[in-house]
Amino acid sequence: MFDTIAGLPLHPLVIHATEVIVPAAALAVALAALWPRFRRWAGLLPLGLALAALVLVPVSEQSGEALEERVGESALIEAHAQLAEGLLPWVVGLVAVAALLGWWFRGERAARAARVPRWVAVALAVAAVLASTGTTVQAVRIGHSGATAVWSQDTAK
Repeated sequence: MFDTIAGLPLHPLVIHATEVIVPAAALAVALAALWPRFRRWAGLLPLGLALAALVLVPVSEQSGEALEERVGESALIEAHAQLAEGLLPWVVGLVAVAALLGWWFRGERAARAARVPRWVAVALAVAAVLASTGTTVQAVRIGHSGATAVWSQDTAK
């Protein structure tokens, strides 16, 4: 199922979407946590992007495993696959933070009237920055290792 589409390997097609959506979701979540004007403008966009990333990551992993079976294993591909396994927990954390941000700031005006403790907003901002940074760093590491595996094998032929 996650092997080919129209005769082309699915993995190169789906990872490009993943490598755009994951950092975009991370950026949107961080901005929503730190910038009230962006948060009001974006609405549920950070959560939507994070959920899209949550769908794309397992599809990327499954299509990568199918491609690995086709091309065979190498040390570089194995390193890439191991890094890729570490992205899903970061994206799950990003989705959780995005959902909490959406829920917490949904009643932002009511919260101000009730004088909700400031530490909650600060804790959400810190969680958003940590989840966004970890997710982005992991995505970059995975992308770099995948490109290294592809191009070093390509030049070796």
